Amino acid sequence: MNEKENVQIQFGKNAGNYVTSTAHAEGADLAELVEIVKNHRTRGSILDIATGGGHVANALAPLAEVVIAYDITEKMLEKAEEFIHGNGHRNVKFVCGDAENLSFPDSSFDIVTCRIAAHHFPHVERFVQEVFRVLKAGGLFILVDNVAPELEEYDEFYNAIEKKRDPSHFRAHKKSKWITFVESAGMQVRSMRTFVKKFQYEIWCARMALPADDKNELSTYMKDAAKDIRDHFSLEVNESGQIEGFIGESILLASVKK
Repeated sequence: MNEKENVQIQFGKNAGNYVTSTAHAEGADLAELVEIVKNHRTRGSILDIATGGGHVANALAPLAEVVIAYDITEKMLEKAEEFIHGNGHRNVKFVCGDAENLSFPDSSFDIVTCRIAAHHFPHVERFVQEVFRVLKAGGLFILVDNVAPELEEYDEFYNAIEKKRDPSHFRAHKKSKWITFVESAGMQVRSMRTFVKKFQYEIWCARMALPADDKNELSTYMKDAAKDIRDHFSLEVNESGQIEGFIGESILLASVKK
């Protein structure tokens, strides 16, 4: 099974969890994304890549002539359509496809967004190049994603626990790598903001329906980590020895195609 088939399986069976997930439905990063779009000079056509539960497409629908909610998982698109149409938005279209091989002509969109999804993409450089291709000149790209720390051992730990929780996780990249990806594709970074993310362990595991044995194994792995790693991620363990939560980080990176 390849990475993309893994994504389709994992998200297909857990699609409903992502529509109702407060971590995806809310957040300062989503509010910031909306404000940046509001301030962009042109926003007639928007493409939301890996739309998931459809929260970005739903939030941007009142600001655009048309929004394309794009995802590789049909079941996820079905849930997103129920959610968005249930909110009365009729200018959102739903398209199934691969983020690394976008099914649109060159220079099709004023804005492209991708929120909390790119860590599932095996070829991020290709994805960013595709974003550049489908953007119009002067178009805006907003990327939101979880990121790994710059220090190598912390990077390895964070990606390891994400992979143990979710087999479809490919890689959370460092902030510095995202800047490189975007600028190498030909876009110019306009702003970057970081966000502290509090992960509640039980909810985090339940979102991917992690079996009890795997959850216990993950918990042991995290508690056995070196003290500096546990401290860096603010790992919270209660008196019963159960993990309550930990701290991660995400970024919002806004760039333009010149």
